[in-house]
Order: sequence, then C-alpha cells, then structure tokens
Amino acid sequence: MRFELATATRIVFGAGALADLGALCAELGARALVVTGKDPARAERARELLAERQISSSLLSVAAEPTTEDARLGVELARGAGCDLVVGIGGGSALDAGKAIAALLTNGGEPLDYLEVIGKGRTITRRSAPYVAIPTTAGTGSEVTRNAVLEAPEHKLKVSLRSHLMLPEIALLDPTLTHSVPPSVTASTGFDALSQVIEPFVSNRANPFTDGLCREALARAGRSLRRVYEHGDDASAREDMLLVSLIGGLALANSKLGAVHGFAGPIGGMFKSPHGATCAALLPHVMRANLRALREREPASPIVARYDEVARLLTGDSASRAEDGIAWVSDQARALGIAGLGTWGVRAADADDVVVKARASSSMQGNGIRLSDDELRGVLLAAL
Repeated sequence: MRFELATATRIVFGAGALADLGALCAELGARALVVTGKDPARAERARELLAERQISSSLLSVAAEPTTEDARLGVELARGAGCDLVVGIGGGSALDAGKAIAALLTNGGEPLDYLEVIGKGRTITRRSAPYVAIPTTAGTGSEVTRNAVLEAPEHKLKVSLRSHLMLPEIALLDPTLTHSVPPSVTASTGFDALSQVIEPFVSNRANPFTDGLCREALARAGRSLRRVYEHGDDASAREDMLLVSLIGGLALANSKLGAVHGFAGPIGGMFKSPHGATCAALLPHVMRANLRALREREPASPIVARYDEVARLLTGDSASRAEDGIAWVSDQARALGIAGLGTWGVRAADADDVVVKARASSSMQGNGIRLSDDELRGVLLAAL
C-alpha cells in the first residue's frame, strides 16, 4: 500500500466563517486580487472584510468557465496592482481561475507552458502566491485540489495546470453562501460533488484515507442531495452538500477519478457544456458500464463489492446491491431535472472524436476497469 495526502494548509468550515476572511488574509499579504464569477456583487462583502484589515483589493470577474486568456489577463492585472495575495470567491470556475493566477504569479510564463496534454511540459517549481479559496456552490471541491481546469479554445479542450505547489493556503467554507444558489445549479453542482465521492471510491487508486472520507460523504449525499434541491433554505442539507463537495475535492486530489471526469473535460471544451451538468448526465451510465465490464471480465475485483457499498450508503438500505445504487442515481437525476448531453449540442456523430479525446485524459486513467472504445461510445450515446 502506498498513498499520499496533500491538501490546503488550513481548512475553515462553518456557518458564518466568511467573517474570518480579513483576519486570515492579514497574515498572508497586503494587496489582494479578488477573483469571482460573472456577478461582481458576489465579491463585495469579501472586499469589505479585506478593507477592514487594511488590505487593498483589485477585482477580476470571470464570466464563464475560465480560459487560458482569463488566467493570463488575471496575472497581468495582479502584477500591475502589486498584488501579493489572491482570493477566489465563487463557483468552481472562479476558484480554478484564481488558483491558476496564483500559480502563474510566482512561476512566470504562459498557461500553455504548463497545461497537461496540450502544454509544453514545463513543471511548476515554485509555490503559488498565497491563495484563499471560498466556494459559493457545493460542487467542485476546488478549494482543496492541486489543479486548475482551464479551457483552451484553440484546442477545444479543458485541461489542467497541476502541482502540489498549487494547493490553496486557506480553504474557507461558509455554507450560508450556498443558500441562494438556484435549484438548477444546485442540481448540477450537487451531482458533480456526488460523482467526486463515487469515482475515487471505486477508482484504481483508492486508499484508506479517501475511503473513510467518501463513506461519510456518500451517506450525507444520500440524505441531502434531493432535499437541498427541493428545499434550498434547508441549512442542514446545504451544510451536508458543501461538506460532500469538500470531501470530493480531498478525495480526487489524493486518489483518482474515472470515466465521468474523463469524458467531462473533452465534452466541456468541445461543446461549452457546464461541468456539473456534464458529470450529472454521465454518472449513472458510467456506473452501469463499469459494473457490467467488471462482472464480465474481472468478477473477483474488490471494486464490485465497492459498488455494493456505494448502494448501501446512498440508499440507507443494508440490503442494497450495486444495481440499486445505480437505480438510485438515475432516479435522482430524473427528479432533479438533469438534462442529457444532447441539450449541449453533443450528437451521436461526435462519439468517436469524444472517445479519442477522453481516452487521453488523466481522469480516465483512474477508472476502476479499462473500458473499450465501444463501451465508452455506448456510455456517451446513453447519456445523450
């Protein structure tokens, strides 16, 4: 057995935790670049808290999922303002943009110098500028991961900058910040979080540390995923799902993901589909294909029993088997209004191209069994 544990230097979780931002940042720097999503108003309270501690701030708003150009412009803005600290507040896009900017501030160069798959292969050698990540959605777990996903439009791909030196200095999680998230976003981000505690648990790199966390998260997702969609003001359910998201980030950063995320990167780059919605559409079909392949080719694999355990944790029924877990995921997808990939423009004619690109992704390497191209094609067609 061998595994590695790496995460943010400090994790602060709890209702009202945002109020600690100024005090936490006062230990890290004097000028902050605040990176947020398309609504700059979301960052106003954070900037006020920084100002109360005499920390000046500049603002970068990332309108959609971050691109290599967003990261480059962010670095330019931060350097021009003399920023020695980066604060990301928003969904996964804002957090990944901030993380990439913090890394490039200290390492120099362009995003394409470092990006996986399409980059020049340069290694990040210096720790990022101090980075504080504050999620306002419960989905990606980016506040504790060692990578930042960027879209490279010219390549029609979404790929990662990745290094343990990119881990945030502080992950600040306040569940009250997620209460205003609309049901459709709650659904897609919630499924992203769910996929990120299922895939590491059934991956080929699972380990005892991530296993324990995933078991806790799966039980919480089982009781709260639908609840938080139907009752967005349920503080307990919101807290559960933000914790599921956090644990998903911890798990994927310290084990591996699988075919859901192997597909999600290429599809997001090719069709502009939101990451969470893409994962949601794929999850039950990947689970079904994996279980079928395991039973046909590797029936003695311990991962089969793990799918049984996933089912028991999600349903709360000690008699559940793997198929019951897949049925539960499918039922939740229908109840939460998850759309098929066709909604985002994916068509059957695109399957071969998507499969080739997905096969090359880093996440696909963690799948619990190697799926054939025909099996991957079948997943994609089922998810349309």
